[in-house]
Amino acid sequence: MKLIQDLEHRLAGAQSMFQAQLLREDIARLRKLEALAAADADAFVRDGSRLGWTQGDARTGEIREPLEAFLRALHANDEPLIAQAWDSLHRARMERLLGCLSTPVPRPAG
Repeated sequence: MKLIQDLEHRLAGAQSMFQAQLLREDIARLRKLEALAAADADAFVRDGSRLGWTQGDARTGEIREPLEAFLRALHANDEPLIAQAWDSLHRARMERLLGCLSTPVPRPAG
């Protein structure tokens, strides 16, 4: 899968231990998805959604839409769509991850 190759290339040049760990986890998830290879797209999406996309899958529901789009693109083996859907999924996951690590800032009044 081209996406795995791209992530392995990024891993080789990772600037931080945090970034490298996230890349290793993503590569492991993608390898598990390769092994699923369900004939039915709905089964693939259902099973692929349970691979720990967020810590303990506690917040996976919050990224359901981009995750499902990615899994459907992957099942269809549409490389351009896979790359686009991965970018959307990765962005949504990082927003959740960084949001839970940051100190909450009160919203401005008004």
